[in-house]
This record gives sequence, structure tokens and C-alpha cells, in this order.
Amino acid sequence: KPMTKTQDESPLNSTSTSRTLSDPVTLAMLVGVVLIMAISLMNMRNLNRVALALDERVKRLEALLPSEPEGPDPTAVHKIRMDGSPSKGPNNAPVTIAEFSEFECPFCLKADPIVKRIAEVYKDQVRIVWKHYPLSMHRNAMDAALAAEAAGNQNKFWEYHDKLFANQKSLEVQNLQRYAKELGLDMDRFEKDRLNPETRKRVEADVAEAEALRVSATPSFFINGRFLRGAQPFESLAKLIDEELTKRNLPVPPKSSSN
Repeated sequence: KPMTKTQDESPLNSTSTSRTLSDPVTLAMLVGVVLIMAISLMNMRNLNRVALALDERVKRLEALLPSEPEGPDPTAVHKIRMDGSPSKGPNNAPVTIAEFSEFECPFCLKADPIVKRIAEVYKDQVRIVWKHYPLSMHRNAMDAALAAEAAGNQNKFWEYHDKLFANQKSLEVQNLQRYAKELGLDMDRFEKDRLNPETRKRVEADVAEAEALRVSATPSFFINGRFLRGAQPFESLAKLIDEELTKRNLPVPPKSSSN
């Protein structure tokens, strides 16, 4: 009997479904749903096109906007703190070159012979000032800066400076101590000064000044306050120096083609 009951209900269900599908109202609703889905799909595609077009316009507008220059303004004259910084050349030289640099940077090493040539060519017309800017990416740069400051307390900054650049890949603390011994420094005083918090404060003051000036790379030069970024060729530094000398009606020395 259960099977007979099921058989009795099947024709009724089929008839009901057929009547439902043939109902005009139901068909109209189904057509409406399909149309709404189609329109929604078209709108989504149109919205995607609009979004892509807007994105492209924004990019074009951004390209037209003047980009902010990287680092200090090269057309401005910046004030650089010189007190207490290692320097060579007369304090009253007409041109002062402040170099933000460090001892582990390969570009600083590349710039070093160029700076030496500047000193040789311009002699007493230039004063060269070292400003510490040990970059965090160089793990030995801060230790090297502290050791150089300690050597400077015994009037051996520039000799120690040359030692560090000559051994740039060996700047671990034990090597920093060895270079101090080779220069005949008082090791007790060297170690005390190297570890003195005041020494670190001096280095960190240079770092803070560099960041305030928006210096972002080493080496960075300020020639009478005029910014020049990177390990520039001799001619680039000489051009600015010559301009500063000419402003002051001072003679510009001839440049040797050597080096």
C-alpha cells in the first residue's frame, strides 16, 4: 500500500509543477530575475572599467606633480655645526667642506682619495670637516666611529681614519684596538674614551644633525653649506669650490690632470 500511495501522488505533483511553470506571473518573475542578474553583471563590468580609468588618471596626475627632492635642497645654503668635529685645514679657509661619512661604507672609501686630492689641489683654501654618519646597515660602523673619536682625543683622528679605510673589511673591536696600538696610542685612555658615553653622544649628535638635514646616504658633502650627494668625481666638488672662491674674488688654482 505505501507504494500505491506514492504512485497515486506522482501524477498530482507533475501536474502541479506543470501548472506552476505555465503561470504567467511566475514566468514574468523568472524573466525579471534573469534580467536583474544580467544588468548587475553589466554594471559590475562597467564599474571595473570606471575604476581602471580612474586609477590611470590618478597615476597620470601624480606623474605631473613635482616630486619632492631626495635629501637636502641643493640650491639652498645649509648651516652645518662644526664645533668639536675633526677637521684639517685652516679654520678661516674660504671654503669649508663638511663630509657626512662613515668607515664601513664602500662609497665613502671610494670618495676618500677624491677628498685627499681636493686638499692637495686647494691647500689652505679649503677646510675639511668630518661628520659621523654610521649607517645601521653596517654593523661595525658605529664602533669604528667611536674608536676614531677616541683616537682623535689623542690628536690621531686622521691617521686612524686612514687606518680604518685601509682595512675597511676588518673593523671588529679587536682590530680597532690593534690599529690604535700600531699608531702608538695610550691604550688605557683609548679604551676609556671609546667606551665613554660622552663619545657616543658626540657621534649621535652628528647622526641627529644629518637626519634633521634629511641626509639619507653616505658620503654627503656640504661645500660652504651647498649640498652634494654621493661619491662624486673630483670635477663635481671642484666646480662648487671654484664657484665659492670666485664669489670671494679669490684665485682658482689650476688642476692637475693626474690622479
